Formats: sequence, structure tokens, C-alpha cells
Amino acid sequence: MPGRPKIAITMGDPAGVGPELCLRLLADPGVREACVPIVYGDFDVLNRVGQKLHLALPKNDIGLDVWPELADDIKDPAILDFAHLDAAAVQPGHVDVAGGSASFLYVDAALSDARRGRVAGICTAPIQKEAWAAAGVPFAGHTDFLAQTCGVSRHGMMLTSDVITCTVVTTHVGLRDVPDLLTSEKIVDAIELTAETMQKLRGHKPRLVVLGLNPHAGEGGLFGAGEEESIIIPAIETALQRGITVEGPVPPDTAFLKSRRETTDAYVCMYHDQGLIPLKALAFDSAVNLTLGLPVVRTSPDHGTAYDRAWQGTADPSSFRAAVLLAARLAM
Repeated sequence: MPGRPKIAITMGDPAGVGPELCLRLLADPGVREACVPIVYGDFDVLNRVGQKLHLALPKNDIGLDVWPELADDIKDPAILDFAHLDAAAVQPGHVDVAGGSASFLYVDAALSDARRGRVAGICTAPIQKEAWAAAGVPFAGHTDFLAQTCGVSRHGMMLTSDVITCTVVTTHVGLRDVPDLLTSEKIVDAIELTAETMQKLRGHKPRLVVLGLNPHAGEGGLFGAGEEESIIIPAIETALQRGITVEGPVPPDTAFLKSRRETTDAYVCMYHDQGLIPLKALAFDSAVNLTLGLPVVRTSPDHGTAYDRAWQGTADPSSFRAAVLLAARLAM
């Protein structure tokens, strides 16, 4: 099947569901038809999980020392073996410094390879932020690392599915910090990045809805500190002047009604839970996390490490599968 893009799939936190999901995706006919999946991880960990859950491993097991010479010729699913971990010491469901270090190495290498053109896109399995911190990784998560390393000034987090798509202006911050972090410039960036991406995904000029920050979108200044009037509305006006089809600020409590969703391609939300609560309620098993504004394609599933399900054979691969397929689609 010529023309299939190579997609780097990072194994994520070894103590989470990442290893199981990676093995399931490597064997998935739909994934193999859409791309050449290459798992960046530890072979011994994947082998241990595979034996425990009776999941097959691919024939291609590639060492880091020979990877640069073989990368261009890989045509079948493969494991890029970092040999970083003592597989016997990994305890599923437990935060571990070594696991944090390993999961960072995987994504660091995947980004480097994507920027070199060795792979066409990246799909990252969930990491444990606590493990990254314990390992001394100076980033809160994937998005911060990817954006800073790529040197982009505009970036954002979008969660997308067939039924609902949301971009968030602020991400992993406390609710009390959100108003101080909002600016018209950041909202315009989120609107523009969302419009550009949805144009690619939908194939038509998207219709966007921007949410208010406060109940009833501020009710004309009655609620909040005038964020709608001073920050959000000017951003919407700028986006309209730039030819983007956008409306708002829409009250958050009515924005996601079925009738509204049917006429909306994507929502621009002011903070994390404002967008992710409705999205996960409607599309938890199928939504994909997409990082906007990067020079490389990067997707991930919309769930975490799921320590309570790690290595038990019960992890649902639906979101991760959708993430890999979206990465392959965007990389073409």
C-alpha cells in the first residue's frame, strides 16, 4: 500500500494503558491500512504486556542505533526500542520516576523525527504529569513541550469528534486564574487556528461559536468583571473582519443544545472544563486531542493513563485509534 504515512505512536506512561493500546493498534487492520504505525517505546515492557494479555507483537523490533539508517525503508508496523526501562520493575497503576523519564524520551524522539521528516505525524499515548515532574521534566505536559520546542507563538488544544469539536483558550490552569489569562489576542488566535483546522477537516468554511466566560455571557455586564465586553467581543469583531464565520459570545449553558450543535462546526471555549465537559459527555470514546499551531501533526486520545485499568485487557482503544487515523489523515 504505497503512500501510507509513517506515524510515530509514543507508548506513554508504561504503568498506564498505553502499552496495551499500542499493541492493539499495531495489529488493527484499519490502522495498518491508513498508515505505517511505529511505536516509540520499550520492547521488553510491550512484550511483558503482550504475554500477559495474549497480544501479538510485530516482527519489526528496531534499536535506536540502527533506526536512522532504516527509517526510510520501514513499510510495516514496528517497535522502536529505547531499551530504557527494567520491564520487570514496572508496576502497572503506579507513578514511577523511571516511567516519567521514559515517556518523555519517547515523545522527545518522536518530535525530533517528525521535524526531520522521518515520520509524517505523531500520536501520543497518555503520560502521567506527576511522573514527569518527579523525573525532573520541566514541562507540564505534551502541549507545553511541543509548543516550546517548536518555538511557536500561537498554539492551542482542540478536542474533535464527529458530533462536537471544542478548542480551549486556556488549558491546565486553576479556574480562579482564567480571567487574568484571557486576552483578545489569545482568543483571536484560538478562533483563527480553529477555523484553519476545521477547514481542512470539514472541507468547507466552518461556522464557529465563541462562548462567554460568565453565566448568561455576562448578562450585559451584570455578571463578572466585564470580560465579555472588554475582551471576548473585541476578539469576535476582529475575527469577523478577517472573514471568519463566527458568532458570540454565546451563554455557555445553552451553547451545546442539540439544535445549536447541528449548526456549529466548532466551539471556542474560554477554559478547560467549559469545553471538555460537554465534549466528553457526548464523545468520550471517539474524541481526539489535536494540538493546533505546530509545524508537525500531533494528536492524542482524549483520556488519561487510566491506572485503574492498566495491563488488564479492558482498555478501550476507540479514542486512541481515532487519534492515529486522524494523524494519518492530516499527514497526507
